[in-house]
Amino acid sequence: MSDSILLTREGGLARVTLNRPASLNAVNFEMGTRWRDIAREVTSDPSVGAVILDAAGRAFCGGGDVMMMASSGGGGGGVSATAEVIHDGIRTWVLSDKPIVAAVQGAVAGGGLGLMLSADYIVASDSAKFVSKYANIGLTPDLGVSTLLPAAIGQRRALQLLLQDRTLGAQEALDWGLVAEVVPLSDLAGRAEQVARFWLENATAAFGQAKRLIRVGAHRTFEENLADEAETIGVSLDADESKVRVAAFAAASRKKAASTENP
Repeated sequence: MSDSILLTREGGLARVTLNRPASLNAVNFEMGTRWRDIAREVTSDPSVGAVILDAAGRAFCGGGDVMMMASSGGGGGGVSATAEVIHDGIRTWVLSDKPIVAAVQGAVAGGGLGLMLSADYIVASDSAKFVSKYANIGLTPDLGVSTLLPAAIGQRRALQLLLQDRTLGAQEALDWGLVAEVVPLSDLAGRAEQVARFWLENATAAFGQAKRLIRVGAHRTFEENLADEAETIGVSLDADESKVRVAAFAAASRKKAASTENP
């Protein structure tokens, strides 16, 4: 089994760890295949309720493995084939009902932005840096960056990052909406796990379906989204995790109303 990406599962939590630290977790074909296969495996596992995406070493992901591109001799066709495999994994993660939190440290460059944005909630260390670098080496965005980046920060800001040699520090990435939180590096792993545990310890399925509705909704008509919302909330109401919470909410509301009527 490849160790370019590690997968562990415990108590409903899956942890996916990019694991080529010597190459800043740059993605080659083998790692891309592993990414796709893990995405399929985890998202089809009903025991998994939340996912942590993190990385070994000092960087989250340096993007595509440019050294491999330069030495492979496979030309553009080989790079496109690799991208298509990775895209399959990204699509699987994004359109699934598994909420994903990413723990991001160090550099996130090029296609690494796409892997990061596969996650639904991003916690960054205060030393994290975000760059494009595609055009610096004469390449164009891949790994979902041309879609996921403007969805996260808006088209104009995405163009600023892609069309200039621009580096975003952690605080600026937070201000732009690229990440959800910034924490000290020493707190990064713990905070990402805290986010995932919140999903697992509460209405897990409802969080997953809320994520799915938002992610899938961007690719459908308004009418299709409304129909999906109506069906999904009905299914949610019939779930055990919802029945208990709805009953508790109703009881608390009745108690509050009674206390107001009889002070």
